[in-house]
Amino acid sequence: MGQKINPLGLRLGTTQSHHSLWFAQPKNYSEGLQEDQKIREFIKNYLQKNTDAKGIARIEIQKRIDLIQVIIFMGMGFSKFLNETESRPRVIEELQMNLQKEFHYVNRKLNIAITRIAKPYGNPNILAEFIAVQLKNRVSFRKAMKKAIEYTEQADTKGIQVQIAGRIDGKEIARVEWIREGRVPLQTIHAKIDYCSYTVRTIYGVLGIKIWIFIDKEEE
Repeated sequence: MGQKINPLGLRLGTTQSHHSLWFAQPKNYSEGLQEDQKIREFIKNYLQKNTDAKGIARIEIQKRIDLIQVIIFMGMGFSKFLNETESRPRVIEELQMNLQKEFHYVNRKLNIAITRIAKPYGNPNILAEFIAVQLKNRVSFRKAMKKAIEYTEQADTKGIQVQIAGRIDGKEIARVEWIREGRVPLQTIHAKIDYCSYTVRTIYGVLGIKIWIFIDKEEE
């Protein structure tokens, strides 16, 4: 009663695929997962500190014996960084060097590529980051959620649900507020649902943002 499961994990093998593609022995599996998490955190922190590039949709990691391929998917709304032909190769090169130095990759080559996604506001991670910025600037949470839904409608999605939990607007008692537009069939496995859980720190405390986006439904 009341059990919940991650919408992405529920759909693995049907409409969703892994963001980490590699094989490992059972005794080394946990180390590989921790390494992937550290790589993602390092890349996000590096890009935020050294560039104005934000809006990372996801980071895919592919591992082979002699190669680690990292693909960063970013939103088109951050085209200043993506379109600068001179600075982008330099930033990628510096990121590769720092990442290789941080994780002591000697016998394995590291390759980083950046891919632009066509409809950034159809991605829940970018939407959650947008809402987080609005909340930090003390914009009303209802206004921020409705604005995010407006952006999502421009991306031709079939439905969206946004949930914010915590001390909203600085109230003493934490609560949960949510809004939904369109259809979000969470119990249908063949429905392609994109999901993210995002944490934002405000002056009143930590707020949790969850976003479900119904993209499409596979033909049975």
